[in-house]
Amino acid sequence: MRLCYGSGVVLAAALVVLPGAFARTAEEPGVTPQSISIGGTVPLTGDEVAYAAVARGAEAYFKYVNGRGGVHGRRIEYRYVDDGYNPAETVRKTRDLVQQDKVFAIFNSVGTEHVLAVRPYLNQAEVPQLFVGSGHTSLHSQRRTYPWTMGYLPRFAGEGALYGRHLLRTKPKARIAVLHEDSEYGEDMIAGLRQGLGRSASRIVAVQRYQLTDTDLNSQVARLKASGANVFMVFALPRPTIQAFLAAKKLGWRPQYYVNSVSIDPFVIEVVRKNAGTAVVDGAISSAFLKDPTDPALARDPGVKLYKQILKRHLPSARVKEVAHLYGMAVAYTMVDALRKAGTQPTRRSLLRAATSLNEKANPFFYRGIAVRTGASDYYPVQKSRLVRFRQGRWRQVGSLVTLP
Repeated sequence: MRLCYGSGVVLAAALVVLPGAFARTAEEPGVTPQSISIGGTVPLTGDEVAYAAVARGAEAYFKYVNGRGGVHGRRIEYRYVDDGYNPAETVRKTRDLVQQDKVFAIFNSVGTEHVLAVRPYLNQAEVPQLFVGSGHTSLHSQRRTYPWTMGYLPRFAGEGALYGRHLLRTKPKARIAVLHEDSEYGEDMIAGLRQGLGRSASRIVAVQRYQLTDTDLNSQVARLKASGANVFMVFALPRPTIQAFLAAKKLGWRPQYYVNSVSIDPFVIEVVRKNAGTAVVDGAISSAFLKDPTDPALARDPGVKLYKQILKRHLPSARVKEVAHLYGMAVAYTMVDALRKAGTQPTRRSLLRAATSLNEKANPFFYRGIAVRTGASDYYPVQKSRLVRFRQGRWRQVGSLVTLP
């Protein structure tokens, strides 16, 4: 979904900050002696409702922390609201969180275009917009213009480049078809793929875009198959990813799949397997930085055990295999780390200083060896990942950890 800033007065007006609207008070907004309030937007309804688990997982982790005394004696109050995955709603709901609910910071909001739509407003108001669900290049490259905004996902372009380099090593004569969302997120992924392929970028023989409003992707996938491609890069969100697999199956097309990491939740793959068969997804390649709680080899891993313990206690209706819950816990772990570093009398500025000076060596929900490090000139919290391949019902690690290009 592409947001056109010049097409509507309503959205432009939503980004205007009235003089004095954010005048400092004696008490920092969202902070009391007993609590600290943060908020964010997430799709609780609509086609991308699967991402609601990101907020619910984070909420469960905060409840776990609150049960152990909170942060500097304050409980964390996390208010997440439904934006229906609509950037205009993201702007409106975020304004409400800041101006009406008086949250201390915006945290964990989902969606690249949604984050970018509200970024000017939050930076003008000097409200931290932290660890949002995006890996768009501009979150780092434009950090001087928007210093209050930081992503959390590994860089999209770096992930795309990782796949390009892997193809050069394993299938240098590949004919590549790409399906991507018609958005900044999708453009970032394919730009990274071209970077990774370098002089071999001409191996990309077909590209098709999709809109979030598309009810099926049959026509796009048919055009990609007609190109003669034998590799299919799916740079899409969960629902379109499922549609792409099913459309290819219907057409009898059996390419080598690469699936971007935002859509490899075991729950997503399970839907594909049930509707198209295991053979369709077997051998698909992706990348991951989070532990897979469905992996039998990690059954005794402390982070996986903690994940299951928190779900059982604070979110008993959740399914362990919906790894978006685990992502939510991972990002909440980092937010707790930043809140602690912000001090016993936190301000929005001290929180920003903390978020831009992290050295988190052992997030329990990450693969061992992946750290969260940030700096004033480094707005990429997660810079390592590893390739994974789907075999015999689950994602399996391929090779060692790599630093994203």
